Amino acid sequence: MPALVDRYVFFEWLRAFILSVGAILGILLLEDIFNNLKDLLDYGAGLPEVTRYYLVLIPSLVTTVLPLALMVSILFSLGNLHRNNEIVAMRANGLSVMRITRTLWLMGIVLAATVFHLNAKWTPWSIEQSRQIWENYRFADQLAQGDNDEIGLIYNLAFHNHADGRIWFLNRFSEFDYRAFGVTVSQVNESGREQLRIIANEGHFDEYTGNWSFRQGREIEFDTETGEPIRSQVFEREVYPDLHDDPHLMRFLERRPRDLSFNEISRILELAPPAENPRVLPYEVRYFAILTSPLTSLFAVAIAIPFAVGGVRVNPMVGVSKSIGLFALYYVIYNVCTLLGEKAILSPPLAAILPLLFVIPVLVWLYRTSI
Repeated sequence: MPALVDRYVFFEWLRAFILSVGAILGILLLEDIFNNLKDLLDYGAGLPEVTRYYLVLIPSLVTTVLPLALMVSILFSLGNLHRNNEIVAMRANGLSVMRITRTLWLMGIVLAATVFHLNAKWTPWSIEQSRQIWENYRFADQLAQGDNDEIGLIYNLAFHNHADGRIWFLNRFSEFDYRAFGVTVSQVNESGREQLRIIANEGHFDEYTGNWSFRQGREIEFDTETGEPIRSQVFEREVYPDLHDDPHLMRFLERRPRDLSFNEISRILELAPPAENPRVLPYEVRYFAILTSPLTSLFAVAIAIPFAVGGVRVNPMVGVSKSIGLFALYYVIYNVCTLLGEKAILSPPLAAILPLLFVIPVLVWLYRTSI
């Protein structure tokens, strides 16, 4: 009997889960199509290229889809069982709600592990590759217009590499060919005193060797005790093999944290610790939010079961609406905690875990009153 219950509940849930994933993923894709398809077509992308872009984009959406689809599918599957008095029959045979739903808890754990794996490997690949596809078409469109010097320009790009003690300022930087204009690089010691300054009209990053070269510049060496220049040398072109600062990393700070992959955020935090650079604090908050995101799958199970099992039998949509409301409240609390973390009012780990801690008492109350 218990094994039959497990299989029955599982297959009822699985059908609802597949439909929920398809519906929610379709909505997110339609939203992106509405926002971006016209621009892709204007850049000259054809049907094969557009299809490839959306196939690459899908893994980055799945981590958002899975917890919500899990919650909706549990609500509908258990809600239908409850409406047909099948839950009552199972409990009359001595099975507790936890025993009836243990398969769903197991699937919550499996999906939490899946989200963790996606965040570690496939979601970063999807975010980075889909963005690269988009930028390639944008650059190709600008190139077709004939103004090569304006392709992919970022203005006033600044970066502090705390790990290597270098401060960069680029008046202009091209994401297209990795050329920089109006370059200033300062090398500082552990005390923050400037040792060396490189000023150049133009710089270029070689992505194959990982080195920077500069043209029409000057190298100035400073006395770290007095701050006075002790050597100044003009150069026409100079290659610096020790300057391996990746311009990709520099431009990451010009993007919103939610637009970066977990790997890119990790690289930012490695080279620019938030304790030394407050500008990086939102990226640390996002970093811990990604780490704790797999727990959302378990949270979805915990929300859905009491509403589905303890709700009215007439219409499972009553439980759906209530649980979605609680889920929405969770995300409101999540956004508030994220804002407080970015303002340094909360520590980033606390900002990531606090939304879950807020809803735990609510879930305990639901289980006591509904089950």
